[in-house]
Amino acid sequence: MAQSEKQRSTIRIYLDILNAADEEGNAKTTRLLQRANLPHDRLMKHLAELQKRDLLTEVNNGGNRYYTITRKGREFVSEVRRAQSFLSAFGVSI
Repeated sequence: MAQSEKQRSTIRIYLDILNAADEEGNAKTTRLLQRANLPHDRLMKHLAELQKRDLLTEVNNGGNRYYTITRKGREFVSEVRRAQSFLSAFGVSI
């Protein structure tokens, strides 16, 4: 099966969401949906999990909901990238 045909792992989805939140600053749900390429119900499930793990925070401002990556979330992204680099040296990908 080609890489583009494989389903993304949960870690890859988390990285996509966290990277989008980091690049957007205060990311609205719509932008995260677009950037992570997920249906709404799956995105909300992953957002809840990321918040539970303190990797992402939800901010409500004037009736708008935004998501922001935490310091712990940035550390998570950094460590996963390090692991990806290590694994790629052995021909393995996450």
